[in-house]
Amino acid sequence: MALSQRLEFRQSQSLVMTPQLMQAIKLLQLSNLDLTTFVEEELERNPLLERANDEAGGGEAPAEAGAFSDHDGEDSGSQGDGQGDADGFGGSGDAFEPGQEEWMSKDLGTRAEIEQTLDTGLDNVFSEEPAETAARNAQDAAPTTYTEWGGGASGDEDYNLEAFVAAETTLSDHLAEQLSVAFIGAAQRMIGQYLIDLVDEAGYLPPDLGQAAERLGATQQDVEDVLAVLQKFDPPGVCARNLSECLAIQLRELDRYDPAMQALVEHLDLLAKRDIASLRKLCGVDDEDIADMIGEIRRLNPKPGMKFGSARLQTMVPDVYVRPGPDGGWHVELNSDTLPRVLVNQTYYSELSKKIGKDGDKSYFTDALQNATWLVRALDQRARTILKVATEIVRQQDGFFTHGVAHLRPLNLKAVADAIQMHESTVSRVTANKYMATNRGTFELKYFFTASIASADGGEAHSAEAVRHHIKQLIDSEAPSAILSDDTIVERLRASGIDIARRTVAKYREAMRIPSSVQRRRDKQSALGNVLSTAMSDRSRNPEPA
Repeated sequence: MALSQRLEFRQSQSLVMTPQLMQAIKLLQLSNLDLTTFVEEELERNPLLERANDEAGGGEAPAEAGAFSDHDGEDSGSQGDGQGDADGFGGSGDAFEPGQEEWMSKDLGTRAEIEQTLDTGLDNVFSEEPAETAARNAQDAAPTTYTEWGGGASGDEDYNLEAFVAAETTLSDHLAEQLSVAFIGAAQRMIGQYLIDLVDEAGYLPPDLGQAAERLGATQQDVEDVLAVLQKFDPPGVCARNLSECLAIQLRELDRYDPAMQALVEHLDLLAKRDIASLRKLCGVDDEDIADMIGEIRRLNPKPGMKFGSARLQTMVPDVYVRPGPDGGWHVELNSDTLPRVLVNQTYYSELSKKIGKDGDKSYFTDALQNATWLVRALDQRARTILKVATEIVRQQDGFFTHGVAHLRPLNLKAVADAIQMHESTVSRVTANKYMATNRGTFELKYFFTASIASADGGEAHSAEAVRHHIKQLIDSEAPSAILSDDTIVERLRASGIDIARRTVAKYREAMRIPSSVQRRRDKQSALGNVLSTAMSDRSRNPEPA
């Protein structure tokens, strides 16, 4: 086969991901906090970008100050004149130097003439105290105003309220302070600081500390010795490796760790299962003693480190508000506080274009103008897309907003994408990290997308979230003498028109952290027994008169 060269024309279509398109896709999936951070970085990077309120800040500030003034324009003018006079007296005094020299050179007369002019004696006017002593006393005097203490600010400057907030003491700092007192040797302090760094916010250490000795070049016995001292630090129970050890440390601190209590702490799994009979047998005590021991366990703190300062939680700010409309429908609007307002400074670009002579500088500012224009368009398109998706979600889930979670319909991304004529991936990016404030609370947009469960009678499918809500209602309303098993729940759901398998009920129940029917029966019977015993004890204390 001979090889030859030839020219061919070929027509094809391909999707090219331009940088602008990639930026628009990236902005879609950002949360409002991440978007604010991204826009701030662009404002620092691009000289042609500016905030929308920057332009109005310089011109409208004086008018705004006048609008909030308690005086009209005439009074303001009077104050301005007074201020000018005050500046004259409080300035450097150049305009009054001749007068001062004239006053200094003037003959004041004899002592009698001065006392007659002042209508008092000179002893009452001039103190006998030396100037140095008077200055020292004035300097040592306590401040009499808030500003003199250094905590206030001048009248035209706002002071920062965060400057008055005391810093929270973290658990690590609290333990480090005790470490410096407990140990003198550098090696022990190093081991102790390493272990303190491993403590989590609840006050626990990892179960396995075998690598600590290897990394520190110490023996396992040295680590255990330091750990024994750390476990005596405040708060009681800190630096434990599991819950049993944490409770044991606190009981030792209270001098209540006897053999019976030790047996109870070592079998907390039986306590969680409410197997009181087995615990009573293991501890070798009667019913009254085991009840008192369980009460002592409940009064302990399973997470001793939580009372110290931890990482601050960021407040969730909704991106969309849903409010009832006057026509009986729902009004959807964006939260304007979460939308960055940026503009392209065309005036600045026009002035620079006339003065720039180098080609490199012109290219830089041309790219900056293009990037700024694309960013403004992308932010506008992002807002419109979020509003469009949120409006369609509200339309699809109208029953939820009107009647509650029991009327939540099954919904997927494809249904919303087809309704608004967008791709599923676009809808998925829009619903990520976005929240909607409704009359029933604030929910993530992905909350409204739930799987469907078939109907038993062949009717409309049910939402998985609505089925979970139905299961929780059945369990909450069950009587202590008639606990519902998973099979019984399945029968009742099918009677309600929901076709569901038993394993699905078990999965939903475990996801909602609802124990099994056996555990629920023990819990409710134990609670009922406690109520009856309390009532009997109260009756025995207060017998009815014959």
